[in-house]
Amino acid sequence: MGRVSPECFDAASAPMRVADAVALIRARLPILSGHESVPLGEADGRILAEDVVAPLDLPPFDNAAVDGYALRAADLAAAGETRLILGGRVPAGHPAADPDPGAAVRIFTGAPMPAGTDTVAMQEDLRVDGGSVVLPAGLVPGSNRRRAGEDIARGSTVIRAGTRLGLQHIALAAACGLPALTLRTPLRVALFSTGDELTPAGQPLPPAGIFDANRPMLAALLRRLGAVPIDLGILRDEPGPLQARIVAAAASHDLILTSGGVSVGEEDHVRAAVEASGDLTFWRLAIKPGRPVALGTVAGTPFIGLPGNPAAAYVIALAVLRPLVLHLSGARDTAAEMVVRSGFAREKRPGRREYLSVCLRAGSDGLPEAIPAPGGALSGLAASDGLVELAEDVTAIRVGDALPYRPHGAFGGAAS
Repeated sequence: MGRVSPECFDAASAPMRVADAVALIRARLPILSGHESVPLGEADGRILAEDVVAPLDLPPFDNAAVDGYALRAADLAAAGETRLILGGRVPAGHPAADPDPGAAVRIFTGAPMPAGTDTVAMQEDLRVDGGSVVLPAGLVPGSNRRRAGEDIARGSTVIRAGTRLGLQHIALAAACGLPALTLRTPLRVALFSTGDELTPAGQPLPPAGIFDANRPMLAALLRRLGAVPIDLGILRDEPGPLQARIVAAAASHDLILTSGGVSVGEEDHVRAAVEASGDLTFWRLAIKPGRPVALGTVAGTPFIGLPGNPAAAYVIALAVLRPLVLHLSGARDTAAEMVVRSGFAREKRPGRREYLSVCLRAGSDGLPEAIPAPGGALSGLAASDGLVELAEDVTAIRVGDALPYRPHGAFGGAAS
């Protein structure tokens, strides 16, 4: 498992801005994931460890872009129609014989261009007259020919390291003749929830209990990011056993993730446990919802503790946990920021970043605009299409303002 030194982080007494927290992660934490060779058919969703360099030109030879007739542009008449004799036939996948001067060769899409030919006339644009083809005037030299290397030049980087591979990347690698790729090994994440009040879904709920919403949500997020969540259950509010389980997890995981227990209450034991067995920077993030977040190390293994409130945990997972996991995994974060128009007005306290659950609807002009999602914190989150992000210096939102927007699908990986 990967290890980091305790001095990676300095204590922060004031609430930290979200952007500063993410920058600190990227600047001071190393990539912890190793690499392995994986067959191409098993590479979907995995993170590329090394650049893919094209071993050949694509296409590898000049070829026809359409079904038609290959010819020499020099044989085209200066004006009016051109009549050329038929001089052979070239299906895709077969080599082409050299045509005689003044001949047109029947050719099919993807077939190699016969030597000396440089233009393809589409079959729809000509007529066959006995042993000849008659071409209309105006055929542009070089038409309907795909040149070797036109799509990809041999030696060029076609997929960058850190890319989360999708179907399009697999198709490209296969077209380059690569049977396997060097990929990052999935990050192993120890996942805990904390608190005596928590009960796993499916078990009888005690009178003072609530069901644990965070572990299933965070496990699903980790899988979307290409990590492997190891569900280690619930940490009860018992300082000794809690610390022992966290330290034990550090020995066999790349990252420890908890929710709850990182604030300053008498029953918030996670922070003390981490400080006793490692190094902790307690981030009082300037964010709403959220704020109580812990980041540090346990016995050299990175640790992050999220708030216990599910809606707050969701927001922190999007804002901080996602970039942390991507960075440790060696993945590039290429998610593009979207912008929507505000359909509501609201005042905001300066100095902290806020995330609001919103639904999208069509405005009077048909363009999408955001309105607050109905319901409470968690029900509103579930009813929403995504979150709008209000920067620290924003103090008011007016109808018609452009707002940064993150659809719930932004929780996915870093496909580029």
